[in-house]
Amino acid sequence: MATGITADAVAQCLRERFAPTTLEVLDESWQHAGHAGADGSGAGTHFRVRIAAPAFDGLPRLARHRLVYDALRHFIDGGLHALAIETI
Repeated sequence: MATGITADAVAQCLRERFAPTTLEVLDESWQHAGHAGADGSGAGTHFRVRIAAPAFDGLPRLARHRLVYDALRHFIDGGLHALAIETI
C-alpha cells in the first residue's frame, strides 16, 4: 500500500538528491483507478516526474532514469507502482 507517498515527498527527495534546475512531480494515481498497482485511494501509486539537473549532464537517458529510480527506491519499495520519468 502506498500510504504516505505524496508528490511533495517525492519532489523533496529529488530536490535533496539532485538540486534540480527544473522539477515537476504529478500524482496521476486517480487516472489509474482499477488498474494494477492502484490501491483504491486515488493517490500515491502513479507519478510523473519531469526533471533537469546538472547531475544528468552528459549521461544517456537510461542512466539518468536509473539515477531517478535509485533516488526514489524507498518510495518504490513502499508502494509507488508506476513512475513516468522525463529527464530534460
